[in-house]
Amino acid sequence: MPTGSVLSSWQFWAFASAAFAALTAIFAKVGVEAINSDLATLIRTVVILAAIAMIVFATGQFRDPASISARTYLFLVLSGLATGASWLCYFRALKLGNAAQVAPIDKLSVVLVAIFGVLFLGEKLMPLNWFGVALIAVGALLVAL
Repeated sequence: MPTGSVLSSWQFWAFASAAFAALTAIFAKVGVEAINSDLATLIRTVVILAAIAMIVFATGQFRDPASISARTYLFLVLSGLATGASWLCYFRALKLGNAAQVAPIDKLSVVLVAIFGVLFLGEKLMPLNWFGVALIAVGALLVAL
């Protein structure tokens, strides 16, 4: 498969996301050892904001904010609030527990996304897909024990 097609595949980016999420857990666990988890989340958020701003401007992806629809803003704001709440909870859990136990429970989000996708987005899952969702749930709980 040519390099261009690998970089434009959702699978490549999903695996990259998983790898970076794993590193996030390890780095964050060490990072919250000596400070409050909420302050750690703030520091992380500032770093992310700066990095994404540089990427958007460097690649010419910035556009006039007025050209973006109210519906898009609404759902991006809701997503941002959910992300912030998730990060605060995640960092608090890392402060209190082991990364190897916290991360699998956090990944139960995969199970919830499947359920929410069906309920709210009208997505369809086949029985084999539901079996996979159940295995993820059981696996996450077994790792966290």
